[in-house]
Amino acid sequence: MRFAPILRNPRRRRLLRSVNPSLAAMSPPAAAHLATASDPDEDLCLSTEPVAPAEEASPPLPAPPPPVSAEERVERAWAHWRRLGSPKMVVAPMVDNSELPFRMLCRRYGATAAYTPMLHSRIFSENEKHRAMEFTTCKEDRPLFVQFCANDPDILLQAAKIVEPYCDYVDINFGCPQRIARRGYYGAFLMDNLPLVKSLVQNLSANLHVPVSCKIRIFPRLEDTLAYAKMLEEAGASLVAVHGRTRDEKDGKKFRADWDAIKAVKDALRIPVLANGNIRHLDDVKDCLEHTGADGVLSAETLLENPALFAGFRTKEWKENGDEDEASGLDQADLVIEYLKLCEQYPVPWRMVRSHVHKMLGDWFRVHPQVREELNAQSKLTFEWLHDMVKRLKDLGGGIPLYRNNNALQTTSNGLAASNA
Repeated sequence: MRFAPILRNPRRRRLLRSVNPSLAAMSPPAAAHLATASDPDEDLCLSTEPVAPAEEASPPLPAPPPPVSAEERVERAWAHWRRLGSPKMVVAPMVDNSELPFRMLCRRYGATAAYTPMLHSRIFSENEKHRAMEFTTCKEDRPLFVQFCANDPDILLQAAKIVEPYCDYVDINFGCPQRIARRGYYGAFLMDNLPLVKSLVQNLSANLHVPVSCKIRIFPRLEDTLAYAKMLEEAGASLVAVHGRTRDEKDGKKFRADWDAIKAVKDALRIPVLANGNIRHLDDVKDCLEHTGADGVLSAETLLENPALFAGFRTKEWKENGDEDEASGLDQADLVIEYLKLCEQYPVPWRMVRSHVHKMLGDWFRVHPQVREELNAQSKLTFEWLHDMVKRLKDLGGGIPLYRNNNALQTTSNGLAASNA
């Protein structure tokens, strides 16, 4: 079934049935105001083509299993991970940037799992419009981590119960270092309140049928990081993703992620561990897996510029001297066209579309800044205008191809193999 946003008339009513029965019963005008925003970038990018009726919503999940021993929790964590295919290349959670169309684009090019953007548990649990706008998925969008920020165990559980039937992990964000996380008291700023962190994990683990995962940052002292990670495992986490930077190391280009710290966490825990940081191209994926022993890697910022990273493509910035890479025949403009077509299939707010177009075409815009200014001047975007803009960029020339090193696609001792997309 599809869990998708509130949309215009026949499609909106079809999708609302899977989100909220009371909204589905509204007349189209009554429901329409919930999806209307004063800022056009908050509107959904809509397709008016007819679509087939939705399948019925999934039945409620059974009650969570009774408490088990620590040993059995570890066994279940690994059994679940293996059932998912032990995914090694994962799209990291990115606010407004790891939405469904982008996840599906990355999956086409080698990603084997993905996180949603961070969702605010209180707003998500209370606001139907927010849920419908910000969380969408489809049957091909698996394995899927749904990530929440939270500081109240009961509110987090309410939000998690809503998404539980549609994902493979409910993830708690303990890693966001931004000012908004400080103000809202969530993310990496909960590292100062470990009893609260523990209660958030315990409450989800005891009351959900789907496993709980946690995405964390490291402490300045390794021993604190290891104690933190072990506490999460003992509280019931089935997977930990470790961003190898501290809370104060916000700039990924200025501060290198500490793979040694990630390796230490992997060696200390008995559950799956993912590594996050320093993933610029596929060689980095291989190096990180070998260095840390992690069970998979996450990539964020680099994927925004190059969603084909996990299939072995790299931008000129990361084409190092001596590489045998050759131009692949694929460039970022091609990826933008694919992304726009996915947005027509899976509508999301225009602000997300605008952001991705800027990220993927950044190199082209530096060559043709006048086209970027035309994009910035558009108060209301359309797919027709965006497709025409990409065509004009191609006609102007100066685009930078993506490069592919076939040697990087070979299977490693970690079992890593990139997609042939």
